Amino acid sequence: MRPKKVILCVDDNEQDLSVLKFMLSTNGYRVLAANNGAEAISIFGDNLVDLVLTDFAMPQMTGDQLIRRLKQIAAHVPMVLMGDPQKMEGQIHAADALLAKKTCSPLELLECIKVRSARKRGPRKGMQRLPQGAELAVAS
Repeated sequence: MRPKKVILCVDDNEQDLSVLKFMLSTNGYRVLAANNGAEAISIFGDNLVDLVLTDFAMPQMTGDQLIRRLKQIAAHVPMVLMGDPQKMEGQIHAADALLAKKTCSPLELLECIKVRSARKRGPRKGMQRLPQGAELAVAS
């Protein structure tokens, strides 16, 4: 049996968080929940997380600010930001995907999570990265 993918869900609304936890756990994911950004950073540092799903509008730290902090810790982990498109409009986000919280269907959310958590990130095994500033040799 394959190990379950671990998803960190972050939302200050307890009811929305409960719905997300139920939906994701019944679809085969292991869910870690946090009510705010500080709690999410702590959980993220203590666990191997396959994907982060966070609300945009939260007190103290917005979802985008949280994602920027988590990307500094582990840039390869996919992160999905959910919120009101009008509030997020015109901003540059660090998230790998943006979803409209109120209009996104459960199937759309699950498909986004499935695609993002399945994607392999980083260099392939055995491949070496080029040092920054190095150029490829051109065969003549």
